Amino acid sequence: MFFKPKKLLSWLALLASFTNLFLSSWIILPAPNMFLLTLAVGAPEVSPWLFLLNLLCLLLSFFSIRRRKIRRLACTASLIGLLICGWVLVNIPFTQMQMDKAMKQELGANYLEKIPVQLSAKMQTHPFNLVNSFRGIALGKTRHQKDIIFANPAGVPLKMEVYQPPEVGKYPAAIVIYAGAWQRGNPSANAEFNQYIAHQGYTVFAIAYRHAPKYQFPSQLDDVRTALNFIRKHAAEYEADPERIVLLGRSAGAHLAMLAAYQPDAPPIRAVVSYYGPVNLTEGYKTPPSPDPINSRAVLRAFLGGSLEELPNQYRIASPINYLTHPLPPTLLIYGSRDHLVQARFGRQMYERLHDSGNTAIFLEIPWAEHAFDAVFNGVSNQLALYHTERFLAWALGIGNGA
Repeated sequence: MFFKPKKLLSWLALLASFTNLFLSSWIILPAPNMFLLTLAVGAPEVSPWLFLLNLLCLLLSFFSIRRRKIRRLACTASLIGLLICGWVLVNIPFTQMQMDKAMKQELGANYLEKIPVQLSAKMQTHPFNLVNSFRGIALGKTRHQKDIIFANPAGVPLKMEVYQPPEVGKYPAAIVIYAGAWQRGNPSANAEFNQYIAHQGYTVFAIAYRHAPKYQFPSQLDDVRTALNFIRKHAAEYEADPERIVLLGRSAGAHLAMLAAYQPDAPPIRAVVSYYGPVNLTEGYKTPPSPDPINSRAVLRAFLGGSLEELPNQYRIASPINYLTHPLPPTLLIYGSRDHLVQARFGRQMYERLHDSGNTAIFLEIPWAEHAFDAVFNGVSNQLALYHTERFLAWALGIGNGA
């Protein structure tokens, strides 16, 4: 028995409507496991695509489904999907206003005037470009070197990748540290971001570190500090300015970036950027997120070698929030309100502590974003984050005598 073409089209329209609703629903639903977390991360970032697909399904269902009940069901599903995606899209201008306000509040209303011309010339002109959501963000040409060994602790070769602007010169150094719960990852991660930043006028060093549970804290911090020393020593070889270094990290990498920059004996660091980085491991262990798709306590035990009850001092030493006793580099903290791995409240707590201790800090929160929101490089959240990140870094490099 075969379906008639019109009947088949009706069922396909119904199926498409509910498929798009299922995908769109993860914009608002918390993910209970790692598989669904992928959907929860990606759905809001591709909301322009999902909005368009829901709209097409609505039109298709309305005009192709003859049975009233089925048509109503399919159209309702598409309308709900449209509303969910629309929530993200209509909130973009408001979120951008809040971000712009936070930047000016901390850096000054005229902070953009302090940005060196050579860095401001290539920056994105708009915080969100709908066209870029579909066609992608232009990366520009760069030079790229791989598999550069900078250390060999315990017989483990640690490598880095270097991205440079196309023209020979001398550039600020941006050291990028990848995510992966301190257990996985490599310097090839976030290649689009690294290429983009390099084209903006930076020498980008994407560095590796040893992974837990085989190598536990402070091995990872030691490796980042070793990388810092190597880069400063060999800066001229990579056309980098050792006096203009910034650190950027994501999640576990952001934790290591802050921890390395906040050490009392850290080399001069111009700025730190933390994308959803853990800051208070003690409180993170006590109050994990709910749901907790990554099993946060298990991750922390693997990283530190035991539970909070067994190693309270290790948890304290490994928490960047406990190093706010001396002047620190300006810090940009970007978190998603719906983050179920590193809750945004910790980023806000870090901002308040930095601010109260007299340090420059900015906290930016994206209402719809989950952990790892920037995995979709041309996604809604990453466009906003990238716009403010490049301005923050350029401002930090423009102040003082190093511009």
